[in-house]
Amino acid sequence: MSSALIVGDGPGGLSAALYLTKNDIETTIFGQDETPMHYAMLYNYLGIPEMTGSDFQKIGRQQVTSFGANLVEASVDQAEKTDDGFTVTTNSGETYSGTYLIIATGSSRELAESLGLKRGDDGAIGATREAETDVENLFVVGRTTRPHQVQAIISAGDGASAALLILSKEKKEGKRFCDWDEVES
Repeated sequence: MSSALIVGDGPGGLSAALYLTKNDIETTIFGQDETPMHYAMLYNYLGIPEMTGSDFQKIGRQQVTSFGANLVEASVDQAEKTDDGFTVTTNSGETYSGTYLIIATGSSRELAESLGLKRGDDGAIGATREAETDVENLFVVGRTTRPHQVQAIISAGDGASAALLILSKEKKEGKRFCDWDEVES
């Protein structure tokens, strides 16, 4: 079974984790709940009339773990590309391996750069609209790739796009995967 490692537990990382875990991709997400979302008041997130960023984080973290994501309360100090994916090392020295790596580290771009990704003139790490980079199976989402569009809903959308592309690779043999749930009658 393929697996995904996600570095960063803000809206981008949590969104990617939700889509992947809900669709049976073994997912490990790293973060210490230190995202700037704790300073936010959401009035501009479609479907949420108003909510504190801290409440958003609490609900999001509970949601991804309820689907089975492994939430590791640690920061990632190092990442490397391997023959069959990626290995990350946490600040406590533990290592984890996965087929895919999603970097959702906000304004910190050092981890992405350590994997050979470059910043553009605007400070953004380059990625496609679906968060794919030049390194196979490596994705960057949210503020990491959009430093001038710092919005929770954009980061969450980037995370969803990355996850859907991974799911397309895994589940549809080249066809596009769509995560669509229907109301039970």
